[in-house]
Amino acid sequence: MYAAPMVRGMGVASERQVRWPAYAMAALLLGYAAGKAIFAAQGRLGFPGGPVVPAAEYERYTRDVMDVALAQWLAAATGLLGAVLVMATVTGVRRRVPRVLMLLALAGTLVAVGTGATIMVVDGFVGLGVGWHWHHGVLGFVVVGSADRDDLVLCPGHDAEGLRRPDWPLRLPPTPSA
Repeated sequence: MYAAPMVRGMGVASERQVRWPAYAMAALLLGYAAGKAIFAAQGRLGFPGGPVVPAAEYERYTRDVMDVALAQWLAAATGLLGAVLVMATVTGVRRRVPRVLMLLALAGTLVAVGTGATIMVVDGFVGLGVGWHWHHGVLGFVVVGSADRDDLVLCPGHDAEGLRRPDWPLRLPPTPSA
């Protein structure tokens, strides 16, 4: 992630990494995983707090896609995997994973989260889906906003355009005392 600006105090210059966006996204993904796990255990489609899925949809889903419980368990697993991936970006793990692989995995996560949030927004405000309400649409905007590209540029030494930044962490020469 981007490093915070230099903090100077008591004659010591230090740099700290901004981690809250990763924590926020991990919390969202863990909440998603928990909701999907609850519905998987109950054999239900949908998400807690979301619209009720009609009985006919269960039959169609099982016939055309896969078993409802299995689909929900797989969705829960992807939520957990996404949370682990995001947390890996603010721990020492990120230094052991090639940057290209990390960026590809994060791009996939961004596409998945962005798609789900966009569906919530469109259905919440326009009504073109399973019945999300306006407050779900607002939540979708919050999720899309938290997945801003600057928050997901988590590979050390690179900026938003993928350009190499000087030394990581950035070390500036000491300033002369007056």
